[in-house]
Amino acid sequence: MKSIRAMFVSLCLSLLLAGTAFANDTQKVNINTADAATLARALHNVGQAKAEAIVAYRNENGPFKSAEQLAMVKGIGMRTVEQNVDRIEVGAAAARPAAARPKPAAPAAAAAANKGAAPLR
Repeated sequence: MKSIRAMFVSLCLSLLLAGTAFANDTQKVNINTADAATLARALHNVGQAKAEAIVAYRNENGPFKSAEQLAMVKGIGMRTVEQNVDRIEVGAAAARPAAARPKPAAPAAAAAANKGAAPLR
């Protein structure tokens, strides 16, 4: 009876450990499009303050070209990048809204501005 009980307990423990191994699903996050809350939730050792620093760096310097470039953000070191390399995606940056894009000059306005200028030869 003891051997059956021991075998049952070891079977239960094996199933429990196997279940946690399969449940360790990593969530990928695109560091060029994610907001601070998403970065803080998806990356290990990155809290809200560091996530906001990542977003601020991205807004000032443009999109990240590699995961290693994340280490250039103040408060983020290579060790943090290495711990999160399987969670980081570096995709294209989100398109800027139409209001943020510079508008091209209208041809009529350009012609009017050059009305008194000498023609190029």
